[in-house]
Amino acid sequence: QARPVGAALGGSETILLVEDEAAVREVAARGLRERGYTVIEAASGEEALDLAQGHKGTIHLLLTDAVLPRIDGPEVYARLRARRPQVKVLYVSGYPDAAIIEQGLLRPGVRFLQKPFTPETLAWRVREVLDAPAEVRGEKGFPLGA
Repeated sequence: QARPVGAALGGSETILLVEDEAAVREVAARGLRERGYTVIEAASGEEALDLAQGHKGTIHLLLTDAVLPRIDGPEVYARLRARRPQVKVLYVSGYPDAAIIEQGLLRPGVRFLQKPFTPETLAWRVREVLDAPAEVRGEKGFPLGA
């Protein structure tokens, strides 16, 4: 996909980043912070929900690994969205999107980025999701009708 020259790679929104692999979480968080985002880091779904509950400001985007121990990414999104209906979601995974769709974890049409990714690719995808119009979404963040 062609990217416009000079298009903004950054922003000032708040992102809740949920990634159980510390190295991946650190690289993603650093890359997003360098582009102006506020990043709340969590190593698990439970930690993410606890941090979100204690955060007084807006959380614009949940950036979460689709596959997490105990509480998976779609469940984190469903619980977060129950309290923060405006939050958008971008799933990441080391598994190809087709594989996790076949397993029933994600449905076609969800916003997804496959690992490994570069900080620039992540920044582009995050900006794309944040700038997309709000959708009417059903349970676990699936677009209604998907």
